[in-house]
Amino acid sequence: MNELNMRKNCGITYFSIPAFEETGLVISCFASRIGGVSKKPYSSLNLGVKTADSRANIQKNYELLFKAINIPIENSVLSDQVHKDNIKIITTADRGKGIIRDSNIFEVDGMITNEKGIALVTHYADCVPIYLLDPVNKVIGLVHAGWKGTVLRIAQKAILKMQESFGTEPKNCLAAIGPSIGKCCYEVDEPVINKFNQNFTNLSKYVFFKENNRYNLDLWEANKNQLEEIGILQRNIIISNLCTHCNNHLFFSHRSEEGITGRMAAVLQLK
Repeated sequence: MNELNMRKNCGITYFSIPAFEETGLVISCFASRIGGVSKKPYSSLNLGVKTADSRANIQKNYELLFKAINIPIENSVLSDQVHKDNIKIITTADRGKGIIRDSNIFEVDGMITNEKGIALVTHYADCVPIYLLDPVNKVIGLVHAGWKGTVLRIAQKAILKMQESFGTEPKNCLAAIGPSIGKCCYEVDEPVINKFNQNFTNLSKYVFFKENNRYNLDLWEANKNQLEEIGILQRNIIISNLCTHCNNHLFFSHRSEEGITGRMAAVLQLK
């Protein structure tokens, strides 16, 4: 399937998912770092509400992004990511939380909804964004999966929550793995690999030994395998193949910038 399309509007550079957009059901977005008002080290489209950037800059950046993707900012609902596996059903009552008003959504790394006009928003600087769409029952999900979330199988748990709550059949779903750190750049140590070894088989598909007890880890393949295990068809899984570390001119990267950097946002809304 096609990967992502780069788009530019109102000075903002972002990416959309053609396979999702072609259903006519959703608006999809992964923001780049280009087009905002923030200064170094957050230049320029910093959307990370937990960074040390000014709240005024972050708010302005969200306004610019939502104008560019033609979604009212009042539709937005921001997650509160803590590298766990909690999935929350989002309703109209949650609109605006986290961006334009205070939020009571805490410790949530995945969100799902079947209601139109709710823009799910998660933020990133190397971790894996996973977009989910059930076009039959008109349900969407957005998941933040770092290595901890991947070990906890958060992508599978989001699909199961969609199944339990809205009757989703995995075989009908589309999934997209967005820009994030690739196996080319994601070096981890043995304790991380041990966590995977305790929870997964077929590690040879996504763990690559280097030397001195260091490894390269392929979170794209690990999450793709999880999605296939739960029943999503391989042909319905899109991988962006965009590494945030390699493309630091386009994306914020926690590793490239040694932890002091901004955040991109993933956005997914049912029309």
